[in-house]
Amino acid sequence: MKAVRFHEYGGPEVLRYEDVEQPVPGAGEVRLRVAASAFNLVDDGIRGGYLQGPFPVVLPHVPGIEVAGTVDALGEGVDGVTVGEEVVGFLPMVADGAAAEYVVAPAAVLARAPRSIPLADAAALPMVGLTAWQALVDDAKVTAGHRVLVNGAGGGVGGYAVQLAKHAGAHVIAVASPRSAERLRAQGADEVVDHTTADVAAAVAEPVDVLVNLAPVTPEELSALVGRVRDGGVVVNTVPRTPAPADEERGVRAVDLFVRSDAEQLAHLVALVDRGELHVDVDRRVSLPELATVHAEATAGTLRGKVVVLPE
Repeated sequence: MKAVRFHEYGGPEVLRYEDVEQPVPGAGEVRLRVAASAFNLVDDGIRGGYLQGPFPVVLPHVPGIEVAGTVDALGEGVDGVTVGEEVVGFLPMVADGAAAEYVVAPAAVLARAPRSIPLADAAALPMVGLTAWQALVDDAKVTAGHRVLVNGAGGGVGGYAVQLAKHAGAHVIAVASPRSAERLRAQGADEVVDHTTADVAAAVAEPVDVLVNLAPVTPEELSALVGRVRDGGVVVNTVPRTPAPADEERGVRAVDLFVRSDAEQLAHLVALVDRGELHVDVDRRVSLPELATVHAEATAGTLRGKVVVLPE
């Protein structure tokens, strides 16, 4: 089968489109015929060698931690999943990923794919959707009437965070660049703050109940945003380089979120998609041999939107 792998850490040029042996599912695993994978910034960090501590992959390595595909073969002891079933999943971070024609995945991380959108587009849901769900539902416990500030709303997680907060009945303030403003309003943002021209903390007129930080801001910038969180509020941060600062005197709780795979939560997200209550946004689709170009854009800081990668 064809796959993209890197045999050494380095820039996007280390990615090779090559023939590799088709994987065989072990106990508790299934093999998927990949409809699409999706690019995430963590793929860039793993390939570049910056994340060897938390994610010690074995070289050569196939990237791609989000997948949509069709079950092709079952490993020993797998039940509840059938050959031919269309599924989505957030794959283990250090195993070979889905930038390939076939991938092996633990059956336990998979959920049935949405029926209302193309299977390939569903690859844009698992990891980023779960990050938003765990931030808004698990950690912040957003409910109707809350004011929610989403910093970095223009990225892959941000759109889902805006939608989930709005679905819960919150007033949503999205911080993004002008190119994302129209999309975020369509997804339910009540206010959009342009971080390229405004002091975001000063632009938030009233205190918020929840701050979700998805952007690589400085510690000083994040502290200023925390200052806009009301007493007893919550800060959820997904950027490891800038830990979330709590404010114990005011009872502001801080959570540094590291997303985890959860098939039950993923099934909830799929149900929202199929009911038309959650939109899966795909900026563009590229073929597997073009993946190195996407990595190069990420390295250069010019990548925009969610990219799905088709194996053919």
